[in-house]
Amino acid sequence: MKKAKLSMIVSMAVFGTIGLFKKQIPLTSGEIALYRAVLAAAVIVLALLVTKQPLPFRAIKKELPLLLLSGAAMGFNWILLFEAYEYTTVSAATLSYYFAPVLVTVACPILFKEKAGLKQWVCSIMATVGIVMITGLGDPAVGGTHLIGIGFGLGAAVLYATVVLLNKYIKNVGGIHRTLFQFFAAIVVLVPYVVLTGPTEGFIGGKGLMFMLIVGIVHTGFCYCLYFTAMKDLPGQKVALLSYIDPLVAILLSALLLKEAMTPVQIVGGAMILGFTLLNEIELKPKKTVS
Repeated sequence: MKKAKLSMIVSMAVFGTIGLFKKQIPLTSGEIALYRAVLAAAVIVLALLVTKQPLPFRAIKKELPLLLLSGAAMGFNWILLFEAYEYTTVSAATLSYYFAPVLVTVACPILFKEKAGLKQWVCSIMATVGIVMITGLGDPAVGGTHLIGIGFGLGAAVLYATVVLLNKYIKNVGGIHRTLFQFFAAIVVLVPYVVLTGPTEGFIGGKGLMFMLIVGIVHTGFCYCLYFTAMKDLPGQKVALLSYIDPLVAILLSALLLKEAMTPVQIVGGAMILGFTLLNEIELKPKKTVS
């Protein structure tokens, strides 16, 4: 349990730095998403070979349409998130992206007939109010491109929620194998996208190449392996709680290293998004134990 918890903490902390690294890579969002998927897929293939885990081809064949669809959504989710980093601060992009759990909460009662209580609806409404607050509507201190960045972040949240919901339908393929084929699907849709939108002219440079390798190998390949390995050994509520390390690290780095400021209203809005989304994930009543 301790090893799994440490793995989850490390993966979440590293995920929280991706915005900082993305800003150092002189490539388009589509290119970064494509190379990220290629590098991560290579890492996972290597990990599966080292650990001698065979691919469940029969199960994959049955789930292939859903794997391809969720992988395509994952690829374009990355593009929109990286675009959000271009137009607004890392903290605002991350907070708008973290609206995804609210979307999942709203969609599950409709798609899966899951019951949603008063707490879930109140948390969803208050997190939505938080999103409105971080947009900074009517605040002259907020830059003109900020709303565009928030829009990209919310678009990424919709696609991430789509991936989560599609994964609920995938019953026969485990986490790491599922992620590998989703990366393959992302590569399939991102290659024509990058070709059609046009690659970046010129050379990426040594610094940009180094950061691209880190994003692909460490942030995605290595940390996805850590994340899924740890998730198997931790209760769902613990996973949900530790997931908040990601946005907290992103916000701290945005303020301390990138010197990206937030207005007081945006800070309150961000706190509402994280606070009410977290509240939605935890049980308020202690479980009864049998003595």
